[in-house]
Amino acid sequence: MKTLRLILGDQLNSKHSWYKSKNEDVTYSIFEMKQETDYVTHHIQKIVGFFSAMRDFSKWLQDEGHNVVYFNLDDKKNTQHLTENIQLLIKEKKISKFEYQLPDEYRLDKQLTSFCEETSIESKVYCTEHFYTKRRDLNDFFKGKKQFLMENFYRVIRKKHDILIIGNQPEGGKWNFDKSNRNKWNEKDKIPPIKNFENPISDILELLNKENIKTIGHIKDKSFSYPINRSQALEQLKYFCEYLLVHFGDYQDAMHTEQAFLFHSRLSFALNIKAISPKDIVTTVLNYWRKHGEYINISQVEGFIRQIIGWREYMRGMYWHLMPDYKNLNYLENNNKLPDFFWTGNTKMNCLSKAINNSLDNGYAHHIQRLMVTGNYALLTQINPDQIDAWYLGIYVDAIEWVQLPNTRGMSQFADGGKIATKPYVSSGSYINKMGNYCSNCSYNVKEKVTDNACPFNSLYWNFLDDKRDYLQDNFRMKMMYSLLNKMKPEDLHKIKIKAKDIIENPNKY
Repeated sequence: MKTLRLILGDQLNSKHSWYKSKNEDVTYSIFEMKQETDYVTHHIQKIVGFFSAMRDFSKWLQDEGHNVVYFNLDDKKNTQHLTENIQLLIKEKKISKFEYQLPDEYRLDKQLTSFCEETSIESKVYCTEHFYTKRRDLNDFFKGKKQFLMENFYRVIRKKHDILIIGNQPEGGKWNFDKSNRNKWNEKDKIPPIKNFENPISDILELLNKENIKTIGHIKDKSFSYPINRSQALEQLKYFCEYLLVHFGDYQDAMHTEQAFLFHSRLSFALNIKAISPKDIVTTVLNYWRKHGEYINISQVEGFIRQIIGWREYMRGMYWHLMPDYKNLNYLENNNKLPDFFWTGNTKMNCLSKAINNSLDNGYAHHIQRLMVTGNYALLTQINPDQIDAWYLGIYVDAIEWVQLPNTRGMSQFADGGKIATKPYVSSGSYINKMGNYCSNCSYNVKEKVTDNACPFNSLYWNFLDDKRDYLQDNFRMKMMYSLLNKMKPEDLHKIKIKAKDIIENPNKY
């Protein structure tokens, strides 16, 4: 029976059981498509990263002796549409069975499900063999519950997989060392040089230019610096363990004008294309720590593992638990337009300028820059979450909708009304000042609210609380802030709201 197997661009798992044996009757297919380059405006590094990784994986499959059909973006046979390409190969190669791995994006899952329902040939779906959890596990885990707390889920996963567990209790005496993970970077703790992988991409850049693919962001030296395959990802993981893990937890929330990556692992792209698995990462980090625990505190390890088996698995589960309605939620009824400077980085607000330019330069920003700088500003200025989703999905090399959407619409923008976050993650300039040095070099004064040189975040924060009072004042985690707002003199609040109104209506002036 001639079989066609589809491999999506984020399913580059060389350890998948599909590849354990060779079969002359099995053909693997991988497609570069405008369907994927054009559904949102992507960062140039994101597209070249995906294409580079896909081409590398195709070569690996061929070297292993598998039959592969690879459509470059400009291939004359390429219809630029997923199911049309599949149908073309089914006809051309007289295929009698179609197989694919479960997509992690709802739109692709729907597209392939519809195709299989409509086609006359036999089809079969496989697990991607990547995650700790199954797609629908959270349906059962949170059944009958009003709140979907990540911490509860995280503890169950820890116990189930015996990760940092002694007996039935957390190793180190705590489930969560988050309070130890909130330090401003101490420059005495030197940051090692970035480990770059100079993956050549000149031909891909020429291809994108020839095909007029619209992109954002920048790329330097005509190479892609993040790992694109399992071998490179394991090298990066080894480097992280040896040089970065020792301070990861301490500074995972820190921000600095001169440091794009600090002690972060740079593994998210490789992880999200499945070149390396979360189990690979967690096992390696734990093994390294067991051997070198005398100089690496458990807070560094737990802080990192929480991101992998806590937030990452949780966000995927929530995505599948809440889709497709989740994509349209706008609980706070925010409808303002995203400012132009989100595409250029041209703003006098230093924190936003640094975070956005870092994103444009590297296709990367760590979670606090995404949550408490760009996301915070977008929520305080009441931007339509559709526009925020499109920006976050496009600008980061690691952004795939299953992880981007719940982080953005839920965690960052509170557009789901609290399904993921128990409160909106908003702050005045004081939090940004606490976690980094952005404010020390800014045009604005972080201590002022309404003067000409006042930090815009300050008036925006109190204005947001006042504007969204009906939605938020009964939130138990917001009680203290509303108590302070209620004590504010009416004339002071009036001045704040006038200032905030000007910022919201004229964002590119600031």
